[in-house]
Amino acid sequence: MVEPLGWLALGLLVLAVAGAFLPLLPGALLSLTGILLYWFSTGYTDPSTAVVVVLSLVALGTAAVDYFGGALAARAGGASTLSTLLASVVGVVLLFVTGPVGLILGVAGTVFAAEYWRNRDATESAQATLYAVVGILASTVAQVLVTLSLLVAMLVVAFG
Repeated sequence: MVEPLGWLALGLLVLAVAGAFLPLLPGALLSLTGILLYWFSTGYTDPSTAVVVVLSLVALGTAAVDYFGGALAARAGGASTLSTLLASVVGVVLLFVTGPVGLILGVAGTVFAAEYWRNRDATESAQATLYAVVGILASTVAQVLVTLSLLVAMLVVAFG
């Protein structure tokens, strides 16, 4: 039987899935909070410590991909380390100031400007920018899938 604190934990896991879509709602971190709260509510007995560690690492990895996916994708598209670092900082700041549109535009604009300043090649700069934007969108899809998977795993723990 799930106790009231356990229900709150499962509610956080449901909210985490919504957070994968909604700006400024940290889906993966809500999943982590829900997992740890559920574990606490069972007296640290269910799920096992090993399962909690694995699910927590998955949630933390997803959070990292969520916040830095666009910049890392830009790096894969040929952007310099400096462009990637600048895009990460600008993207995270603009996410909190203007939401997801600011994140996308901030990362795209920063990657393009930094790469164009570095190599004076609009085509290469545009390629790195395209990778960055696709990376942001792909990280959102990944976050939805992972937070949903974490929710299902915890539902199996709670009711399985």
